[in-house]
Amino acid sequence: MAQKLKDSLKTIESYKHASPHYEELLDILGDILILREEYRRKIERDIYTVEESLTEAKLRGGMPLVDFMSGDIDLEEPKKYFLALLELAEERDLGEARQIRQDLESGDIDFAEMVRASFDGGSADDAADIDDADGEEIFDLLGFLVEESLRPSLEGFADRYAEVVNASEWAEGYCPICGREPKIAQLKNDEGEKYLFCGQCGFEWRYPRLKCPFCENEDQQTLAFFTVEDDERYRVDVCNVCNRYIKTIDFRNTKEKPNLDVEDIATLHLDILASDEGYD
Repeated sequence: MAQKLKDSLKTIESYKHASPHYEELLDILGDILILREEYRRKIERDIYTVEESLTEAKLRGGMPLVDFMSGDIDLEEPKKYFLALLELAEERDLGEARQIRQDLESGDIDFAEMVRASFDGGSADDAADIDDADGEEIFDLLGFLVEESLRPSLEGFADRYAEVVNASEWAEGYCPICGREPKIAQLKNDEGEKYLFCGQCGFEWRYPRLKCPFCENEDQQTLAFFTVEDDERYRVDVCNVCNRYIKTIDFRNTKEKPNLDVEDIATLHLDILASDEGYD
């Protein structure tokens, strides 16, 4: 088992004791991280082929390297992983996992359509024609599993092109690898540089600290943040122009190295607080 995975599982255990109300979600995340590592080791081919001569031009033009709207995405391996994720969810009796798996295997729903919908402003639920009774749940299980299904394939892709992306000085608020919006951010180094994190491919990139990644607003009068009492490591950066928010963590004064996948789940209370304050 890779050291990163061991560290992640150790962090999950510590958070389960500190935040027992998230125990089930953290347990699921632990199982997923183990499964992710297993599938990552099995990957033998790229999910997408980038024309190397156009790489730098694409990045300079603000275009992510992987185009999920094209017909050139190889989803064979992600679909196998997605089925394994559904089996895991089914074992835990989560949501509509069994029905989704059956519909997927029978061809009643299309995995590629769910993936494209998730990148085209829609949702996996829409593509699968699934009704959400609550409609306002902070944690979208199906959306999370569709997103996670691509992670092992995209992680290797992101690692391979990290040097090229960093040299391009990418300045956009969406991921340079896959185009997904960031899920969480962290402050690093003595200067408190801000790095956005993509939960889709695991890539991190530097971004101006006082700038909204969603609408590029830089007016400090309309940018703000709030923290949780007794734990200033966590804050929520908000933009009062587009009404969006992003969770930001600051572990610079600790010896801990945060795992942002774990932190995203362990800070769901911040999503709830932001939603209660009217931010999306």
